[in-house]
Amino acid sequence: MPKNTEKKPLIVIASNRGPFSFEIGPDGEFEVKRGAGGLVTALSALAERHEVLWVAATMTSGDREWNRRSEGQARNVEGINLKLVEPEARAYEGYYNVIANPLLWFIQHQLWDIPRTPSITEETWDAWDHGYKPVNKLFAEAITESVAGTDRQIIVLPQDYHLYMVPHYLREQLGENAQIQPFIHIPWPGPDAWRILPTRVRIELLSSLLESNRIGFQTKKDAFNFVQTARFYLDGAHSLGRRDGIEYRGRDVAALDYPISIDVEQIVELTNEPTTKIEKNQLIDYAGDKQLILRVDRIEPSKNNLRGLLAYRTLLEKYPEHRGNVQMLALLVPSRMKVGAYQEYLRDIMAEAGLINANFSDSFWEPVRIVLGDNYPRAIAAMQIYDVLLVNPIADGMNLVAKEGVLVNNRNGVLLLSEYAGAFYELGEQALTVSPFDVYGTAEAMHQALTMAPAERKKRANTLRNIVMEADVREWFSSQVDDALRAVNSQSSSSSTPPTPETEKSAVSSTSSGISSD
Repeated sequence: MPKNTEKKPLIVIASNRGPFSFEIGPDGEFEVKRGAGGLVTALSALAERHEVLWVAATMTSGDREWNRRSEGQARNVEGINLKLVEPEARAYEGYYNVIANPLLWFIQHQLWDIPRTPSITEETWDAWDHGYKPVNKLFAEAITESVAGTDRQIIVLPQDYHLYMVPHYLREQLGENAQIQPFIHIPWPGPDAWRILPTRVRIELLSSLLESNRIGFQTKKDAFNFVQTARFYLDGAHSLGRRDGIEYRGRDVAALDYPISIDVEQIVELTNEPTTKIEKNQLIDYAGDKQLILRVDRIEPSKNNLRGLLAYRTLLEKYPEHRGNVQMLALLVPSRMKVGAYQEYLRDIMAEAGLINANFSDSFWEPVRIVLGDNYPRAIAAMQIYDVLLVNPIADGMNLVAKEGVLVNNRNGVLLLSEYAGAFYELGEQALTVSPFDVYGTAEAMHQALTMAPAERKKRANTLRNIVMEADVREWFSSQVDDALRAVNSQSSSSSTPPTPETEKSAVSSTSSGISSD
């Protein structure tokens, strides 16, 4: 495939879930529902500068029918070229529900109850060999088919833990005619966490990622953990003293941090939407003149919802002056409710909230309210009026709630932030740091926040808001593409070896400096 770096490159996004879902309306035409989240927003901005193709899996019967009518070809949907792949049902089950979720997810969030789980069974091996790998190969084949014949530089950006084997299959099919740059949205733990995987699985996964040109992570810590993991498990992998790159089988692979952010403009606009204003007024009526402690999370063990309630109970026990004067509101989005462990976790959350209310409430005051459901305008409304925002995950790639909250809050609210959240590296200096395991320390931080002097609250809140406003989600995606283009241009203008991770990173825009940012 010839290369012509003077032409605009073709950017290929690959992700398990696509930017749109499809339903067939009463008239037989497709109703298109645009996905929420920063990835779609960032891609829309990217599409203004580059030709972009998004490859994703079918999720619904409407998706599958749309794909059949499209004859498996890419079609433009609201300005985005979309190509769907349709894995065989059994393969997808193994890929998604056995390997990606829960095995890789739980390893990377270090949530396994090791004496009991996991057990690598014949089903696990079958899911790896006949589910995860074939679905990843299907993605690679779809990408290869879509770029066939182009003379543009190809930049492929596989997203997250679902697609770790895509770089390997792309190299088999495209050779060096593509820049491959995965981005991993969730934490990457140190080498010990990866001992759970059998040796062959571990080596195949790591070797595949190291067939990329560079790999993006949320934080420098994640990138360094990846370098250490690869060095530890792969014979012949060397970092040569670096923390942000590794050499393996003749390839020098950069491991760089690109901390993801939010769509500042869109979220600010949402605060002025009528629906959001109605939600805000209702919440103000609910809280009254009480100080509001807020959390907005998925119902997810890694989010640490239960310990947050235990900390609130400790606050009320130790500092009775807060009784009747503070309100905790937890807006929780159901997640993976078909999984037994998640159902049990929700039951534990509701039970603890019920006990707190039973022990402390009176005729005029309900200490804690749990609201279940996915209502983004309500979440944005609540973020505007909190006095304390509790973000205490056990492990989190970034946690965008922390960024959304400090952006829209208009009460000079205080952020309580876990040191295990990726956002800690950007926001930690102006937040009150909490250990996710320290219930007593979190209660003390709540008390400190509730009693903080107004001037200090205002200073911290203004600084946090400015940090978020200076690093928009569009910059997050653009900085990754710019790094790939910089490498392409460097290679095309010189016959020397590719740039090292240090030289690549030194040229990255300041908005992706992250740790200095999950």
